[in-house]
Amino acid sequence: QGSEEAKAFVHAVLKRSMPQMKGEAIQDMLTRKALVLEYYPKKKTKQKRKKVKGFTAKQRRQLRLFEIEPEQQRYAIFLPLHELWKQYIRDLCHGLKPDAQPHMIQSKLLKADLHGAIVTVTKSKCPSYVGITGIILQEFKHVFKIITKEDKLKVVPKFNNVFSLEIDGFISYIYGSKFLLRASERSAKKFKLKGTIDL
Repeated sequence: QGSEEAKAFVHAVLKRSMPQMKGEAIQDMLTRKALVLEYYPKKKTKQKRKKVKGFTAKQRRQLRLFEIEPEQQRYAIFLPLHELWKQYIRDLCHGLKPDAQPHMIQSKLLKADLHGAIVTVTKSKCPSYVGITGIILQEFKHVFKIITKEDKLKVVPKFNNVFSLEIDGFISYIYGSKFLLRASERSAKKFKLKGTIDL
């Protein structure tokens, strides 16, 4: 295209795209050879993220998600879990050295994950619980599920029971009545070092 044809083409495009402007104004823009094209992007509508709904407590019970099958209820199966737990505690407490301060280890154990720990019921208001020893398989808010050396799965309530936990010669006591928390909640809780001790 020649220059005149090109000028006429641009003039026509501007007139069509900006009908509100008069011919003089368009001519002025062409004379200055400066043109600012305004662009108005479309507003993007934010899509609401759908919340992923988990199972309800009733559905979890129906699906038996937390139940351990009878053929899996064997002490020997969970011994490697106990070895992993011991290594986890050693790393958490920086080696459990003889010169380590007991109250520091105690405070770390209070917040530690106990799945895989070997515990013993040392005191209880119900005598039948005293002496139960085994590996903690599951911890809930109110109970521990423990597998014993006799391959029996015991459900031991925390309330009114005292548990002992031993690792590398260090013995810690868990007062179940002060321990009525889920494992995930316990990791964020601040425990008082001193307080009333009872069952």
